[in-house]
Amino acid sequence: MGIEDNNMRNGRGLSDQWADSMVVRPRTTERSITVHKKLVLGFAISILTLIVVTAIAVLLSVRFEECAGESSSRGGNGSNAKFNGSRDGNGNHKDEEAQPWRHLRLPTSLRPRHYDLRLSVNMDNFTFSGEVNIEFECVNSTKFIVLHMDRLEVEKVAVYSDNKKPGVMRIHRQFHYPGNQVYVIALHRELKPMRTYKVNITFDAEIESELLGFFRSSYMLQGERRYMAVTQFSPTHARKAFPCFDEPIYKATFRVSLRHDASYLSLSNMPVEASISDDDGWVTNHFSRTPRMSTYYLAWAVCNFTYREVTTESGVVIRLYARPNAIQSGAGDYALHITKRLLQFYEDYFKVKYSLPKLDLLAVPKHPYAAMENWGLSVFVEQKILLDPEVSSFSYQMELTMVVVHEICHQWFGDLVTPVWWEDVWLKEGFAHFFEYVGTDFLFPKWNMEKQRFLTDVLHEVMMLDGLASSHPISQEVYDATDIDRVFDWIAYKKGAALIRMLANVMGQQVFQRGLNVSHLSAMQKEGKDINIKEVMDCWTLQMGYPVVTISKNYSLDHSVTITQEHFVYDRDAKIRDPDLFNRSLQWQIPLTLAVGNSTYKSSEVILWISNKTETHKVGRMDEDMWLLGNINQTGYFRVNYDLHNWRLLIGQLMTNPEIISVGNRAGLIDDVFNLARAGYLPQNVPLQIICYLPQEREFLPWHAASRSLYQLDKLLDRTEDYSLFSDYVLKQVASKYHKIGWPLALTEGSIIQASYQTEELQREVIMLACSFGNKHCHRQAVSLISDWISSNKNRIPPNVRDIVYCTGVSLMDEDVWEFIWMKFHSTTAISEKKVLLEALTCSDNGFLLNRLLNLSLSSDLVPDQDVIDVIIHVGRNPHGRHLAWRYFREKWDILNSRYGEALFMNSKLISGVTEFLNTETELNELKEFIQISGGGAGPALARAVEIVEANVRWHSLYERQIFQWLRKSPNG
Repeated sequence: MGIEDNNMRNGRGLSDQWADSMVVRPRTTERSITVHKKLVLGFAISILTLIVVTAIAVLLSVRFEECAGESSSRGGNGSNAKFNGSRDGNGNHKDEEAQPWRHLRLPTSLRPRHYDLRLSVNMDNFTFSGEVNIEFECVNSTKFIVLHMDRLEVEKVAVYSDNKKPGVMRIHRQFHYPGNQVYVIALHRELKPMRTYKVNITFDAEIESELLGFFRSSYMLQGERRYMAVTQFSPTHARKAFPCFDEPIYKATFRVSLRHDASYLSLSNMPVEASISDDDGWVTNHFSRTPRMSTYYLAWAVCNFTYREVTTESGVVIRLYARPNAIQSGAGDYALHITKRLLQFYEDYFKVKYSLPKLDLLAVPKHPYAAMENWGLSVFVEQKILLDPEVSSFSYQMELTMVVVHEICHQWFGDLVTPVWWEDVWLKEGFAHFFEYVGTDFLFPKWNMEKQRFLTDVLHEVMMLDGLASSHPISQEVYDATDIDRVFDWIAYKKGAALIRMLANVMGQQVFQRGLNVSHLSAMQKEGKDINIKEVMDCWTLQMGYPVVTISKNYSLDHSVTITQEHFVYDRDAKIRDPDLFNRSLQWQIPLTLAVGNSTYKSSEVILWISNKTETHKVGRMDEDMWLLGNINQTGYFRVNYDLHNWRLLIGQLMTNPEIISVGNRAGLIDDVFNLARAGYLPQNVPLQIICYLPQEREFLPWHAASRSLYQLDKLLDRTEDYSLFSDYVLKQVASKYHKIGWPLALTEGSIIQASYQTEELQREVIMLACSFGNKHCHRQAVSLISDWISSNKNRIPPNVRDIVYCTGVSLMDEDVWEFIWMKFHSTTAISEKKVLLEALTCSDNGFLLNRLLNLSLSSDLVPDQDVIDVIIHVGRNPHGRHLAWRYFREKWDILNSRYGEALFMNSKLISGVTEFLNTETELNELKEFIQISGGGAGPALARAVEIVEANVRWHSLYERQIFQWLRKSPNG
């Protein structure tokens, strides 16, 4: 599943294999993942390399007979109450049977085999009626059938025996228990083990406006509003569409039938097997039986869309469905083209064929996430799959590419191989997030995504989040239903990806891929040392945070270094304030790569395994003028600090000959030094000194790392009296590169001039810095381009800098320009252009216009839900709109929370985006007061917000004066 932001040809799938042992798992590092039978000798067994190695440890593909035996012999007992919700700690089957509907987890007495699901969808009044027949097997004797159900009106229930004496079973009572979203059927006599039964339920429900379950959306076509309906079941919303065993462990096959007005078409995971037209103008589509899969990957849609298709060499039909005008314009062609290439790439990489006959990509106007990887029917929000090459920037193309790569990866790792329970979600999401970069490198090798862009967009970003005292281990405990949504956060996605990347680099790419395809590898040798990979990875997955490794040269004749590790936390006082949280000394086994060098030479890297708090190592000859460099190419998930003399040597090297140090390490040094200073590990002047080398930097990545760090510092300083000292200092470092690199050529009639990826991205980064910090020439150029557009009504602004130009123009020019951009937002049909125009409107320094935009965004159906959040966040990033956004957020909290409350990732994004720029005592107090009044409904997101704002306030009191004192004296200012 993308959050910003995924078999069956032989007809068998997993029907003969119960890989998901019903035994409740203890809290150890050995867990289970459900797997397609065909993976036993290929992909699935090989995933042990990654999974055991990463210490969340998932035991793959246990045969049906073994699992059934375990279930029978253990009676479904569990050794940890966590997996049973409120079950008694011993997990006793009798205890479970007392009132099984009161537990978080479904009782283990039953397991589904097959669903026949028939729905009649009425798009006129947005209702649907359904009938589901569930075939299930009894594992342990029970009188209770407990199914998930939410927001459904049950009409009729019947239970049948499929055994020697078939017939209807008497129901003692039935009731809905909303506390755990379950429906309970209590029978007069017990269901018997090793027998199969069926339950038949008819029900009615609404097609919701909320973007979860089976929901509706709308769009405009030729001035007319059209409606569509689509599903979003992950993680726990299939129960909103039909009664089911709605946990990932309960895999079954599905046969779906959809009846609707014949003016619509319908889609589901599998192809249409038969289509029957009724005399009343309705049609019923019967879809083929699915492979065995979890409920949250089931999907269907009813819409008026059209499509384009391609067919792979192996015969898989790929279709992209979207609004007719989007298909006609070719906006889906790019995604369709790369999906065809990606299917072949993943088949070759994983050595497992894509095993469905078709793959549909569906572009919907509204969706709670960037995309959802439903097996055979992946659903994308339009902004993440439709591309107009005439107006879309490279950044937009890159983001879209990576979302598609992510979701197609899930067709194997997620759909085919599925976590048993939600605390393991980081594995599938981390793996897919890592493959965003590996797969994009396959499509566009020159982008060099995994070795470069991964650093700034994944590693640096998640280390900021994971450096908070309110962080959590990557594998989170799931105690109640609200915890399930919360495991889908950036720690799961980005830290998961970073740890997998670290592991791949330690093992070596070839060994890593071979391990995925061939064998189980839990130990290896590195530099002559035996490494237990499981032990190494335990400390990274079961502990929160990460270490800062400090390397200090011993200036003596023995050429040794002292290396220490400690838990990196931005708020170092948290260890004093919250001793319960930090009552144990976190420690990691760290694969530290190290090199030494001077102005003309850099040694080859060595790897040191750091296991203790303090260690001493000899690293070869080190003269007084030789520097040390750790974490080569930033493959490790940790920060590196040095003694001040070594920092001076590294800065000197960057000033004289930066290319001695790799591009990745140059970016890494910048990110580390800014964050170490922010946390108080280094004086505040060190990061400001390091950026003095930037005029000599020719590569995009270090500039990107610098701009991200400078914007973080800028948000702390932009409302201070001496802000101009800081902005002038930054402009001085940017000026020469800005004038040298210039602007991209304006568009001419019918042509797009494109430079290389590196040139375009570097040019964009420098222009953005120049305009953001007030370069006069940059401002004049932006105003000139906007004026030309207004006067000629021809937009000649290069796509790659449109967002910069629009924003700068709106901030500097009068209200008429804002109205012009607002008009263009309404009139354009290009999805990417709409997004850029809308965000530009947030750049105004006119409070009235910003307030108007905030109100229009929330109340107007023209603004997609994702963009409503982005509007509020972007207004908050504007110093002139910060307090407006914060006030608006508090006033509209009830509306926002009801709209996004269950999509907790969107809610968390909104909360963090609005609050991260607050940095005064007054704003901190307002935040705390708001939490008290609101009842703290967003949980961890609000706690994290308080920590960040407290850190902002503390930084001002400790370091603001230090920064400005140095800037006043700096010769480079």
